Amino acid sequence: MIRRLPALRAHTWAALLSAAPLTVLAVGGGPATGVPAPPPRQHWVGGWAAAAGPPGTTGPSATGFTDRTLRLVVHVGAGGTALRIRLSNEYGATPLDIDAATVANRRAGAAAVPGTRHTVTFGGRTATTVPAGARTVSDPVGLPTEPDTDVLVSLHLPGPNGPTTYHGWAKQTSYVSTAGDHTADDTAGAYPTTTTSWFYLQGVDLATRDADGTVVAFGDSLTEGGLTANDSNRRWTDDLARRLVKLPPGHRPTVVNAGIGGNRILTPGGYNASGSINLGDSAEARFGRDALEQPGARAVIFLEGTNDLGGLHGPHPGEQLTAAQLTAGISALAARAHAAGLRFHCGTLTPNGKLSDLGEKIREQVNTWLRSTPTCDGVIDFDHTLRDPADPHHLLPAYDAGDGVHPTDAGLQAMADTVDLRLLAAQG
Repeated sequence: MIRRLPALRAHTWAALLSAAPLTVLAVGGGPATGVPAPPPRQHWVGGWAAAAGPPGTTGPSATGFTDRTLRLVVHVGAGGTALRIRLSNEYGATPLDIDAATVANRRAGAAAVPGTRHTVTFGGRTATTVPAGARTVSDPVGLPTEPDTDVLVSLHLPGPNGPTTYHGWAKQTSYVSTAGDHTADDTAGAYPTTTTSWFYLQGVDLATRDADGTVVAFGDSLTEGGLTANDSNRRWTDDLARRLVKLPPGHRPTVVNAGIGGNRILTPGGYNASGSINLGDSAEARFGRDALEQPGARAVIFLEGTNDLGGLHGPHPGEQLTAAQLTAGISALAARAHAAGLRFHCGTLTPNGKLSDLGEKIREQVNTWLRSTPTCDGVIDFDHTLRDPADPHHLLPAYDAGDGVHPTDAGLQAMADTVDLRLLAAQG
């Protein structure tokens, strides 16, 4: 039986998460008498996330799926004792029926580690329906995870269900089955088709005692993964997660990736050349959902603006971009983060060899502002790290992946190393 849930619009997402079991705050320190503090209780943090976007005009995001099982591969940067999944039908035109779902630790390809598969339920039921324009969260699932490992999330979609809500450039190979419900398969035989998009899955949250909150890396393709190889898990956020997990328990946050390739601060990104990928709503439009509403969110690392500079798109049709418009947009997002109790750390705009002279001039103006404004709680100078000292308008050759815009894996590691962990680590 398909369970039909009441509509859960974007503004109810935080309330839905806070109502879920196991969502409890960490216990603070002990009293001044010297009595030891009790051990911290489990709480939810972000283990993995993907910024959802509208469907393309062609391809599976436009057509959807009928009687297929999606086996989506996600890479968690931290460990936990349990997890829950978050699903989105925000850009769907019809209700999304899911009649079975499982999670498991990944062995290789589409195969699960035997004995780790768990059934996912929603309000105690194995089936759910997510209304068009809505999102939902599963019940907690007792699957332990280790840092820097892959999890399989399998969803059977009886369909038809297009158009989809999805993340187009995943930098990760996932799988689509032959006809039928294959959520219970530990082997890969029923999954002959691959995809490099994530459909419907918006987050995997972890229950933990060790991690202290979630840092949201918010940006464009530089954060999403750029030109790093699929399945390599070499995004700068992956490299940062490997640094964070070495901090003492109780003082280390997790990091989730809210990057969308081609995304802009002030205007929607539109479509790629083939129409198969939507470049997402503007940062202003998606900031609440993709940053402020992440479970346990307490800080944002914001690195965006290079695509605004590339097209010089002002906030109104036909208007040419100015530095003042970009800085005003960043300031408005910072104010929203601060109002929600989050710190807002600013990444400087990195060299982009494709910019016009005006675009480069605005980039320099914005970076000068970022390095001095009290709007930013911390400044992470990615520009200084990646630029060629002999030619500061361009990437250092060793960090240029070949297009003058995106860093090599060494450049992405250098970006992660630029982050001062003292900005992110819990104090006290």
